[in-house]
Order: sequence, then structure tokens, then C-alpha cells
Amino acid sequence: MASRSLRRSLRGVTLTVAAAAVALTMAACAGGSAPASGGSSDGAAASYGDLNLQLSWIKNEEFAGEFFADSKGYYKDAGFSSVNMTPGPSTGTAELLSGSADIALSDAVSVGTVVANEEAPLKIIGATFQANPFTILSRADKGNITTPKDMIGKKIGVQASNTSLFEALLAANSIDPSQVTVVPVEYDPSVLVNGDVDGFVAYISNEAITLDLEGIPTATLNFADNGLPFVAETVTVTDQTIAEKRDMLKAFLKAEIMGWTDQLKDADEGARLAVEVYGKDLSLDLEKAKVASKTQNEVLVVSSDTEKNGLFTISDSLQTSTIKSLNGVGLKIGASDLFDLSLLDEVYAENPELKNYKG
Repeated sequence: MASRSLRRSLRGVTLTVAAAAVALTMAACAGGSAPASGGSSDGAAASYGDLNLQLSWIKNEEFAGEFFADSKGYYKDAGFSSVNMTPGPSTGTAELLSGSADIALSDAVSVGTVVANEEAPLKIIGATFQANPFTILSRADKGNITTPKDMIGKKIGVQASNTSLFEALLAANSIDPSQVTVVPVEYDPSVLVNGDVDGFVAYISNEAITLDLEGIPTATLNFADNGLPFVAETVTVTDQTIAEKRDMLKAFLKAEIMGWTDQLKDADEGARLAVEVYGKDLSLDLEKAKVASKTQNEVLVVSSDTEKNGLFTISDSLQTSTIKSLNGVGLKIGASDLFDLSLLDEVYAENPELKNYKG
């Protein structure tokens, strides 16, 4: 059972997921319109039709690999008529369970929470980010939050979609929620700059860079270094999709690996695609996007595990540390409940050249 504080924060999510699970069950009984694999028995190229991909965030450089896969035709070559990228913020779990998304990019805590608490039929089949990108961002000249205890007595800005993550951070560090003041905020760090909050839940490859470029000295308290070393930007799907559309998922993973291989080779182009093409209506800053694009490549996407096993891999040790993080905050779940890396293993077995993303 999850901790009481974590359950409170998830009450709204629980209701949404429960309703979505009913919808998924009804859809399963009705039978899907798409074939199980989309392949052809006569050896013709596979045709999977349209794919609905739920993003965890807005269309910025965080999804540069997806933008490469789309713009360079990797999705099309894989057999998709189109890949419709729906922007967040969203954990993607409700969309998956309701059937409005085929695949969602999420994180291990959000997915693990609904799997543990609601027995949601979801699995993580790969992860773009090998490290947890979340941090508590503060001004070095004011809040200066660098250890978990520094949060005690402080006002911390927490977005609605990040509530469970923040409470997991508190639980992992034995901090009672009553010891901090949570201030509901959106995603604009100006509340931190203006002094409305002392700390702010942020991405190390996003808001922290924004303030640095503005010349504001910052301090960070990274979740990964303080009890929550889990994977993020997880490729998450339902058990039903794995069972019925395995070839489709493998085709998607192959296109993803190719797209992110291009992103690792040209971070500036990934930033440009985000700013000038896919996120052109968001007034994104190209300079900041370039820094963020390079940072995520170096800090989040690649690791010693990816060098050995390829992109999107989640090694046994990383699965273990992720599960330990979840168990530590009261989520009773095992690795086999949350992960299914067999599809990725098959993709690399069939396409061993994809492991060499450094080219």
C-alpha cells in the first residue's frame, strides 16, 4: 500500500484511471479495428495506420528524437501513416487506459503508482532518459536548496502533474509533508525569480537552464541523487497492446532509436526542429533550446548502459534501483509488474547495428 500522503495526492488520478480502465475493458470486449501486427502474410511492407503518441510535455527539444523520426520519415518507413504527437503536460496513464493514446511517454513513478495502486495493465518497454531529470530548483542567493533538509520550512512550488513525484521525494527523505509549504504553481519559474516560492519542481534540462541564461545564480536538489533514481520519458503501453500489436511496437521502437541516434549526432538541429517546426507556435527560444538539447543528450539520454546495450535500454541494475525507489515510498511493485524489455531486446537482436548510435 502506498503511503497515506501519496495516496491523498493521487485521489483525483485514481478516479480518472478507474474510469479509463472500464473504458479499456469495454474496448477490449468490442474488439479493435486494427490487426494484431499490421504485417502482411505475403511479405509486403507492414502498414500500421495512424499512431497516437501522448507526450509528457509541450513540443520542445525534449522530444527532438521524435521530431527527427517524423521529419526524416523513419515512422513512415516503419509502417505508420502518421504519428500524432499530443502535447502534455500529462503522465499519459489515463490516455493509455482510455484508449485515446496508443503509446505514452511518461515516468516510472507515475506509471508505477497506477500499476501498484490500481493494478493498471501498463508496462514500460523502454526509456529515453536513463536518469531522473527532476530537481528542486532554487536561487542560490535566496532559497539555496541543495539538501533535502533545506526544504524544511520553505515554500516549494509544485505543479499538479508533479505532486506524486514531490511527495515521493519527501517520503524518500523522511520529511513529513507538514514540514514544507506546498504552493500550487504552473510551469513558469518566474514565481521563483519573484520570490513567491523558495524552491520549484523543475527539469535540470529546462527551467534551470532558463534561469542560468538570464544570469540568475541557481542551486539544484536532484531527485536522482536523493532517493529517487528512476527512469523517465518512458515508452509506456498497455498489456493488451503488447499482446495484440507486438510488431507495431517494435517498429515504433526501431524508428525511435533511429530518431534519437540522429539527435545525439546533431543536438542543434534537434533544437531547431523544436523551435521552428514542431513547436513553432510556442515562441520557444532557440539559444535556450540548443543548450537544453545538448544537456539532455549528455546527462539524461546516454549512459554506460546505453553504450553497452543501446538507446532506450533499462538495465537490470537500473530496473532494480527504480523499483527500490518505488518500494521506498510505499508502492509495492516488482520489476516484472512494471517493465517488459523483451520487445527492445528483439529489436536489437534483429537490428544489431542500431546499438552503435555513436556511428
